[in-house]
Amino acid sequence: MRKPWIVGSLLSGVLLLGACSDPSGPEAAPPSPAPPQVSATTTHQRAPASPSGPAVRPRVLYLGDSLAMEAQNVLGRQLRTDLAATYTSAPYSGTTLCDYLEGTGKRSLVPDADKAAALVRARHPDYVVLQFWGNAWGYTWCMDGITYAASQQRYFTRYRADLRRLTEQIADAGGSRRPKIVWVLQGPDPITPDRVRRVNGMYEQQAAASGDIVSDAGATVSPAGARYTWAQDLPCTAYEHQHDGYCTEPGRDRTALHYGKDYLHFCLAPTTPTPRPCPARSPGILRIARAITQTIAERVRAR
Repeated sequence: MRKPWIVGSLLSGVLLLGACSDPSGPEAAPPSPAPPQVSATTTHQRAPASPSGPAVRPRVLYLGDSLAMEAQNVLGRQLRTDLAATYTSAPYSGTTLCDYLEGTGKRSLVPDADKAAALVRARHPDYVVLQFWGNAWGYTWCMDGITYAASQQRYFTRYRADLRRLTEQIADAGGSRRPKIVWVLQGPDPITPDRVRRVNGMYEQQAAASGDIVSDAGATVSPAGARYTWAQDLPCTAYEHQHDGYCTEPGRDRTALHYGKDYLHFCLAPTTPTPRPCPARSPGILRIARAITQTIAERVRAR
């Protein structure tokens, strides 16, 4: 069986840390990219039927940046276990919405075969889960050097336009079997908290305008009553207490969300030069995966 992830050969360890970071990252534009030598691969897996599973087993496509890269295996397991889902993942670290648009050519970190519309045509998903932090400092070439730090207005205008274009391309590719888009709302950012709030608002507005849905997975990694306040750790949930390794400090009833000084990612393992799915049990990733799965489950069971 093929590995259930893709690896972008163009990316470095620095990119993994700053892939979807805020303007605290470098502002210099990247060099022109070389075309990928091998198109990224995805997997198409179905879990065995479960007597207690839903009558309709969804086909789910998961796309996104480094947050999706680290979470893809956990989300896949959750969807297969809870919903007997057919699951395909194709995340690329360092990307933003425009990387998944068709028509970007070489000015993209995503090869043509893994563009959102191409995968919708090939896999015929019922749901397309999109998880993007909102690349704010212009690493990816398709942003044309537009950064949040240089011009917030230009950044938000461009981001909103890309939201609409990506929605249209996914819808057109689906045709009469248009998939539902699940926009994943992001967790707090300690550097530019208002940016994440506004990006999440755009996701909500786009979902409402196009008949799609949102999953507020970011709320599960936020303090209770403080949705946009960043936290290094949070009180353990009942689930985390009951499953070894997920309540990292049971004596304090606290669980870690981030590794060291990495305020963005949720993998409790050091970053590596090659982007990869998280190899360590990580409460933040599990919380996000369970929230996304629950969002899809509610729609599936309501059909």
